[in-house]
Amino acid sequence: MSKTAASDAAATEVEGVVITSPDKVFFPQRGETKLDLVNYYVSVAEPLLRTMRGRPLLMERYPEGAGGKSFFQKRVPKSPPDWLETTTVSTPNGTTSEALVAADIRHVLWAVNIGCLGFHVWPVRAERPEVTDELRVDLDPSPGVDFPQLREAARLTRSLLAELGIEAYVKTTGSRGLHLYVALQPRWDGYQVRAAAVALARELERRHPEQITAQWWKEERGSRVFVDFNQNAPHKTVFGAWCVRPRVGAQVSTPISWEELASVEPDRLTIATVPGRPDPWEAMPERPQSIEPLLEMSRRDLENGLMDAPWPPVYPKMPNEPPRVAPSRAKK
Repeated sequence: MSKTAASDAAATEVEGVVITSPDKVFFPQRGETKLDLVNYYVSVAEPLLRTMRGRPLLMERYPEGAGGKSFFQKRVPKSPPDWLETTTVSTPNGTTSEALVAADIRHVLWAVNIGCLGFHVWPVRAERPEVTDELRVDLDPSPGVDFPQLREAARLTRSLLAELGIEAYVKTTGSRGLHLYVALQPRWDGYQVRAAAVALARELERRHPEQITAQWWKEERGSRVFVDFNQNAPHKTVFGAWCVRPRVGAQVSTPISWEELASVEPDRLTIATVPGRPDPWEAMPERPQSIEPLLEMSRRDLENGLMDAPWPPVYPKMPNEPPRVAPSRAKK
């Protein structure tokens, strides 16, 4: 029997999607296979789709499994199934492409079958791409920052948001950081949500300058937790909740309760341990929040003479943006 015929013979169908080479090892630490990953996503389909359904996805593909060569794919490959739902998305320079939409669990499994080991999720719905309906607070550990410092930064961020009447939810990233999410009323675009994120980062730095930084340039951060406001820039994606990281241990970016934050060990949250966990984000979609308090902070900062924060280099130059050059390289 040829290799192709053997592969076809081994194929299996899950939720109406044909899974080829189901025994292919995707995560070598424990030997978990493509089918193990498929079964994981089926087991968490309800909470996964509660946060992801209807959103465009950027696929991170590892054809040979975690640890192998990889590439990001925004465009759905040619000749997709007739039932596959896509939507047109744009890059910062205006280039468009047809991206996969998380319409149902079949769409997720279809992507897994072509080697997708990471789903990066847009903060918009395919049906209304002009509206950003999530604020994502990315707490990024600078060199020298350990997880207890991240925990404290998350608590401080939650406290500030609560002071402003904004309810936040937390998840592990599946790697070294933490993400806080805020479900938003459908009133703002990506530029406004980024402005709110910049204001939040700056206020956190003002209140906790030894622990938290809003400095975009790495040379200015020191050993502090960086609040990566640019993860909210238009056209940016963030690694999805309940999604499996392309790490050899199959770690999951897992929603956790605020009570669990004190004891959670992110590396222990894997496709082997996450199924069956309660969903601490279950109520989040039913509680959309207002970012007007953060936008008022943003307006106050600008009125007091602060410029916009730097944008990522792939974006066009923005109004009121400072020079895009590291301070150590700026002309004296």
